[in-house]
Amino acid sequence: MAGHTPRPGAGLRAFFEARAIAVIGASDDITKIGGRPVHMLVKYGYKGAVYPINPKGGAIQGLPAYASVRDTPTAPELAIIAVPAAATPAALRDCAARGVKAAIVLSSGFVEAGPLGAALQDELVVIARENEMRVLGPNCLGTVNVADRLIGSFSIALEESMPPVGQVGIVSQSGNVGSHTMQSVARRGMGVSRFIATGNEADVDVADGIAALAADPATRIILCCMETCRHAGKLIDALCMARERGKPVIVLKIGSTEIGQAAAASHTGALTSSDAVIEAVFRRHGVLRVRSVEALIDIGHAASLLLPGRLPRNDAVTLVAASGGFGIMMADAMSEAGLALPPLAPHTQARIREAVPTASTGNPVDASAQMSSRPDILLKMLTALLDDPSDGALALFMSLSLYNTRLRGIYLEALAQVRASHPDRLLLIISQGPVEAVEKINALGIPVFSSIDAAATGLAGLVRLGRLRAADAAPRREMAAEPVDPAVFRNEFHAKRALARAGIDVPQETIARDADEAARAAEAIGYPVVLKIASEDIAHKTEVGGVALNLADAQSVREAYVRVKANAARHAPQARIDGVLVAPMARGGTEMIAGISQDPVFGPIVMVGMGGIYAEVLKDVAVQAAPVSEEEALAMIRSLKMFAILDGARGQPKADIDAAARTVARLSEFAYRHRGEIAEIDMNPILVRPQGQGVVVLDALMIPRAAPAL
Repeated sequence: MAGHTPRPGAGLRAFFEARAIAVIGASDDITKIGGRPVHMLVKYGYKGAVYPINPKGGAIQGLPAYASVRDTPTAPELAIIAVPAAATPAALRDCAARGVKAAIVLSSGFVEAGPLGAALQDELVVIARENEMRVLGPNCLGTVNVADRLIGSFSIALEESMPPVGQVGIVSQSGNVGSHTMQSVARRGMGVSRFIATGNEADVDVADGIAALAADPATRIILCCMETCRHAGKLIDALCMARERGKPVIVLKIGSTEIGQAAAASHTGALTSSDAVIEAVFRRHGVLRVRSVEALIDIGHAASLLLPGRLPRNDAVTLVAASGGFGIMMADAMSEAGLALPPLAPHTQARIREAVPTASTGNPVDASAQMSSRPDILLKMLTALLDDPSDGALALFMSLSLYNTRLRGIYLEALAQVRASHPDRLLLIISQGPVEAVEKINALGIPVFSSIDAAATGLAGLVRLGRLRAADAAPRREMAAEPVDPAVFRNEFHAKRALARAGIDVPQETIARDADEAARAAEAIGYPVVLKIASEDIAHKTEVGGVALNLADAQSVREAYVRVKANAARHAPQARIDGVLVAPMARGGTEMIAGISQDPVFGPIVMVGMGGIYAEVLKDVAVQAAPVSEEEALAMIRSLKMFAILDGARGQPKADIDAAARTVARLSEFAYRHRGEIAEIDMNPILVRPQGQGVVVLDALMIPRAAPAL
């Protein structure tokens, strides 16, 4: 471990399973950061030894105190450090000398406080690496092992009570967001296994936390609150660990990987956002991303009740309410969330009418108040719906019914029976309470959502989670970095020659250096042709009048050659001109765009989108970390909002999307091999011809990576 970044989760056992803990900076005042861990360890019955450390010695909160960690009767495995930032390196060195394996630095005043604090934080890392210690924080909220009552935290969420013991693990970069999540999980009646908040992440980061929870036998589902990713490979390794162990990861990702993305020279760089990149990485590795704390808790709670076997098998949902108005509201919310509302089978409709003659038998089902008049009637209707061949989820809206003692009894009896008769089917309830009734329904393994919108968001999330878990893991493909011919940065001719060698189709083209050579080239290629200025100093040729289209004869070519050269000289007088590119005027097909940009964390990113205004105005693009397989590239293309245009909308011929996917995959491999030298690649436009006729890249731009500053 010494001298390098440890593998994800390595050395974290002591944070959760230490048999002795030193609290450095311990205080008798339980409202202080140094007093609260001691207080809570004692209050909740931690079974190991607790050693308060304070230069004054004596006794702290009834425990013998020690002037230094070097003086403790045994070597503590874990130290909780709550001293001023300037004193923290010395405290950590004392820990190293005593053989402490892990340290939680609760103190603030490090990188968040400026250059002096950053230097102190760097010093902590050096000490940790030299002594094979793991350091959590600084400026963090620490760790909790609920079952063992090990509390390395000062969180106010633990002041009055501990969460129940359970199977939900929580990892958060933000202490407050993580603490709020832990408290919310507990209020829902979910049990918590372990909690870790990583703070400044000088050493232990969010990937370590995910890996540690993945390895924990008591953790079944991982909830993560993430602001940024610092180490792409480490995070991916941790996510793979969780996937291999069958533990779903649900992430609330806030902010973006890169703050303030610089303006890019290519269309690709401008269209590729870091937030979209990390979402694509999550999707590739089976992670469900949510957009709010409420969705994190709702979906996490529902998933904990449904795992392992009752996640949605498709996106279908049948809706039931005692009111047509609420049914319509449910239908609107579910449809907007991307869920399908299939019609009920005729025999299902007949069974519903038999149970409730006044019910409408569409979807949503308006079952009227008669459905809850007796348990046997409600049971008949729910049984008919769960037997429907759509095999979808069933969402039952209860309004305020559970607050009525008579109705509550009817619903609980029918739900218990239908859960016993249909143990593998997904049934969810929309109700605001009361709490004791919701707890009884949850105990049946039935999720309860407090509102129609929450149910729609939650069910859509569960559908995505089910699909992510069912999908095969993407193979990890490593390729050695290779040098690239610097000529690719000179002009599109050389860029496209390199792409052609990588298996990407480009037109037959020639660089002409005078008007007569351009005319001869056009004759050889065949009319009509296009002329384009070739210069490494002119990235966007149309902006300087450097393009002439649809030239049908030699005279037009000669005149266009002179015009294009003159325009370039006028608009970019300092530009180095290699000549004029002569290419065929391609027709027939649909335009797309594809390219590569460099993400500061995840490296080369491949982007694909519809051409023209669809990419520029509608931002209709898909991204993924390179390299991608042809299957992944095809999925990216199919995810585009305008995919219907490629798929033969309104009688148009279907485009050759397989060839487009092959082109995107080969581009991603080319960029990954040359990741050390190429910053961006722009293939725009790509002409996708009708099915079976392939694609051709009509223009290409490559931009070198900047030389490292000396």
